[in-house]
Amino acid sequence: MFEYGLDHLTVGQLISILNGDLKAVITSEVKDSINKSHEIVLKTALKDKAVYGINTGFGPLCDTIISKDDTTELQRKILLSHSVGVGAPIDKDLAKLMLILKMHSLAQGFSGISMAVLERIQWHIENDVIPIVPEQGSVGASGDLAPLSHLFLPLIGEGKVFYKNKIQKTKKVLEKEGLEALQLHPKAGLALINGTQFILAHAVMCVDKLYNCLSHADLIGSLMIEGLMGSQMPFHEALHKTRPFKGNMHVAKRISQFLQGSEIGKSHLFCGKVQDPYSLRCMPQVHGSSRSAWLHLKESVEIELNSVTDNPVIISDELIISGGSFHGQPLALPLDYACLAAAELGSISDRRTYLSLEGKYEGTPRLLMKDTGLNSGFMILQYTSAALVSENKGLCFPSSADSIPTSLGQEDHVSMGSIGGRKALRVIDNLEKILAIELLCAAQALDFRKPLKSSEVLDDVHDTIREKITFAEEDRIFSIDIEKAIQLIKDRELLETASFHSDSFSEFDNLFESY
Repeated sequence: MFEYGLDHLTVGQLISILNGDLKAVITSEVKDSINKSHEIVLKTALKDKAVYGINTGFGPLCDTIISKDDTTELQRKILLSHSVGVGAPIDKDLAKLMLILKMHSLAQGFSGISMAVLERIQWHIENDVIPIVPEQGSVGASGDLAPLSHLFLPLIGEGKVFYKNKIQKTKKVLEKEGLEALQLHPKAGLALINGTQFILAHAVMCVDKLYNCLSHADLIGSLMIEGLMGSQMPFHEALHKTRPFKGNMHVAKRISQFLQGSEIGKSHLFCGKVQDPYSLRCMPQVHGSSRSAWLHLKESVEIELNSVTDNPVIISDELIISGGSFHGQPLALPLDYACLAAAELGSISDRRTYLSLEGKYEGTPRLLMKDTGLNSGFMILQYTSAALVSENKGLCFPSSADSIPTSLGQEDHVSMGSIGGRKALRVIDNLEKILAIELLCAAQALDFRKPLKSSEVLDDVHDTIREKITFAEEDRIFSIDIEKAIQLIKDRELLETASFHSDSFSEFDNLFESY
């Protein structure tokens, strides 16, 4: 059981809460803290002293005093006026993550929110009534204002929600469930829409999905080494101790384990080939660097998961601070770094796919098919891989390098982390497809090494692939194979197969194998 506002949240726990595998609750201890903070806000709202967002307008209207009678209406109107998102709805899981993330942030007792608001958010999470949130409209600075406004429109009976697998108007859903819209108290609206939960939800998904791609890249790359009879020496521990980047050393040890005991590897120990192309022998350097970028994102995300990112922050009766904790820069930079890391992983994967088609490796036919001419073999699969790699290159311009002033200059530097998060996920989705194509080519190449065996782990992984995708004797609709390979990667079945042989790789497992 996870306790909102009290326990330390990790990405793995968050995914478990999302999937319903871990129950999250608010304890009586946390309720006391929330109520104390809420009482401070209610008292402050009755005072004549201006306190941002409690009895003043927002942004450039921060010097406009709101009467005591209008402080509640002010909170309703901020949700209405800031709901300016456009574009397609974000994935339902992303919106649900946003709700869970906001719950944990508000439950820490620095936001002045009421238990009534938190209980309604919890109802949405537990009953899978998830708000519709448009994907565009946030600049990632004063919090993710537009997406968070759409996320919480249902609290006041507005907007739309996913309800029983359909998109429906909130008003109709509340009527069916016998619930009434909430009357928001002073500061509630501002507490709800100030924060980084849109950026953070995307960053969480990036941590999870990029980890999966990194793990598959090492495994698929190892299959390709075997299929093309590559050397194992570039992964020797002694080599990497002379340049001890943690990511590089971890990848080298993983690949060494995957290749250990291979008959194929032993069969060409004394061949005349001096060295392999970079895409084979430099996997520790390239994959390892991408792992370091992933680690930076993971560590930044974990801090943000357990942070308060709204404004103002209620420290005590005497100390209510209006600052910039909602600014998305701490996530925007790591997201751009991770986006580039994912693109590079796809770039080197495509090069290995291309190598496998050349027919330059003894026993491996050109285009990975014996009877070519009538058959095109695996030629056109690499076209798709190349197209995806090129698309990713175009998406690598860092969103955080841009800033457009908003709110009449009050918000004069913004992070654009919301755009960076969306873009990074798109690159990672493309990466899954690129790796799937390499997987098909590596498995096909490995079949030409028979009767020689690979290592136990790689032979088992190859068998798992062949349970879903057969060896290609002639041309067929390869997009069907690609879809099956993509699903294999998404389902993590190959990683599960490999884990039966070992679930420990190096002294850096705690950094790179957990989140």
